[in-house]
Amino acid sequence: MKGGLTVLRESLPTIKPSEKNAASYILAHPAEVVHLSVQELAVKSGSSEAAVIRLCKSIGVTGYRELKLKIAGDLQNESVNKEAFGEIEPNDTVAHLIEAMAEKHMQSISQTMQVNEAKAIEQAAVMISRARKIDFYGVGASYLVAQDGEQKFGRIGKWCTAYSDAHQQLASAANLTFGDVAFAISYSGETDQLLKVLQQAKEAGATTIVMTKLGPNRLQELADIQLFTVAKEASIRSAATSSRIVQMYLMDIIYTAVAGRDYEHTIEALEKSRQAIQQAFQTEQK
Repeated sequence: MKGGLTVLRESLPTIKPSEKNAASYILAHPAEVVHLSVQELAVKSGSSEAAVIRLCKSIGVTGYRELKLKIAGDLQNESVNKEAFGEIEPNDTVAHLIEAMAEKHMQSISQTMQVNEAKAIEQAAVMISRARKIDFYGVGASYLVAQDGEQKFGRIGKWCTAYSDAHQQLASAANLTFGDVAFAISYSGETDQLLKVLQQAKEAGATTIVMTKLGPNRLQELADIQLFTVAKEASIRSAATSSRIVQMYLMDIIYTAVAGRDYEHTIEALEKSRQAIQQAFQTEQK
């Protein structure tokens, strides 16, 4: 059981002030906290027992005991979870960049694994496999992930779209029906364009899936199924690198799960796709 420190760290900006003292103390002294009672943590952090219990509920754990178990699991992997990646400086050597970027992405993927329940991913795979149509929505770097979803699922015979234009997204969302899937991708979970589109899809009766970062945000509130990403972006100079990597990672897992649910059909559809592309390429070469 892991992921307690990751959830706390990602949720810290949105945690209520009355709970923040306890959260900050846990993050600063995780090894000590696993041996403290609720009462002892309340005293040491300058909070209250009630605030500690509310904090656990705020970050989605059943209680303080579960939180301590998750933190203990994190500490067992602390050599992996250490902040090995620092700021990328101008004129960094390629050797350093190779190591730093690999470490950053591996940490992001590892922590994303910890905060997602297999049940939620399975639910997403089931709804996509049953859907008449799937709409993928994204803006900016997240749109690249939406395109990736369209490309992957389209090749196994699923009817899907990934429009970049806001008007096309809204029109497509309005024409979804019960049982269709609207899949929105946004690291912040606060992109106004996607909020309008997903609200439209929900009103049309579609199942809504959201892939976004941990912590409360408006997009999550519209989701029937929530998937989470944890990205270690050091600064604006790093751009949307780790967030895009973990979004692609989750998309790959869902695609593989969907493909495996109807393996024979998947193989047949992939072969048809391969032959069509091969024949078209051979014709162009003549």
